[in-house]
Amino acid sequence: MLQSVLNNIIRIAFLILLQALVVNRIQLFDGMILPFVYIFGILMLPFETPRWLTLMVAFSVGLTMDYFSGPMGLHTGACALLGFLQPVVQNILSPREGYETTQRPTVQKMGLGWFLTYAGVLTFFHHGWLFFMEVFRFTDFFYQIFHLILSVFGTMVLMTIGQYLIFQSKSSEL
Repeated sequence: MLQSVLNNIIRIAFLILLQALVVNRIQLFDGMILPFVYIFGILMLPFETPRWLTLMVAFSVGLTMDYFSGPMGLHTGACALLGFLQPVVQNILSPREGYETTQRPTVQKMGLGWFLTYAGVLTFFHHGWLFFMEVFRFTDFFYQIFHLILSVFGTMVLMTIGQYLIFQSKSSEL
């Protein structure tokens, strides 16, 4: 249990630093693609994580990201929404027999289709909140939607690559 908590803390701290020091400086297609890899740490919390703890972790991660970039409260609100919706999406996507208590939402354990649906929905809500609250108007609505879709796609590509780099496959555990 303590090892799992320590691994999550290290993973989230690494992702926040990666986002703040590297990814925020990358401008793809004139700023149309803005990947936010720091949400990967929130999405990878184990299924048995209590809802209150998920919300606290998400709030803390968002507050830390606000410190590094952007107006205060922007990332905090988006991450709080992510932390609130995460158990809801997990319940909707849960298999009939439920999740194992120590299981993580990884590609290797749940499958690529499940992960893309799970992370894609949550990433879309996170980015949607972030982009529309930043602009706080619906003018250029279709531009914002295009920006949102490209950024979700960029984030999903990086998170899927991260899945294969971080987590061991089933065949290598034998």
